Amino acid sequence: MSIAMAEGTAQAAAGRLTLNIGENLLDAVLGYVVVFIGLGLLMAVVIAVGKVMVASAKKKASAPAAPAAPAAAPAAAPAAKKAPVAPGAAGEVKIYDTDPRDAAMIMAIVADKLQKPLNELRFVSIKEVK
Repeated sequence: MSIAMAEGTAQAAAGRLTLNIGENLLDAVLGYVVVFIGLGLLMAVVIAVGKVMVASAKKKASAPAAPAAPAAAPAAAPAAKKAPVAPGAAGEVKIYDTDPRDAAMIMAIVADKLQKPLNELRFVSIKEVK
């Protein structure tokens, strides 16, 4: 018995130890089982975190709605403080990843090329394409 163990250890040390087909299949199946259990746990964690985030978003959305109802009269005052719009202006322009100076130049160039006054054009957004 000890001679067989010594031979097995010598073969393992020499790198010549081979597994039979049954042991290889068992190793593969156990590996797949471990991976799928890990993926299942990860999926459960992601679903749980998603439900917590949705619940907290609903809670935040419903919390300001209740105090806003009694304070309806003072809410009209901040709307009056809004800066007046220039005559002929078509609203606000959303600027993404662009310097406001560059956006103004782009609007002026477009107005010049179209032969139209700037106050007759409506720019919705300006975004730099990279």
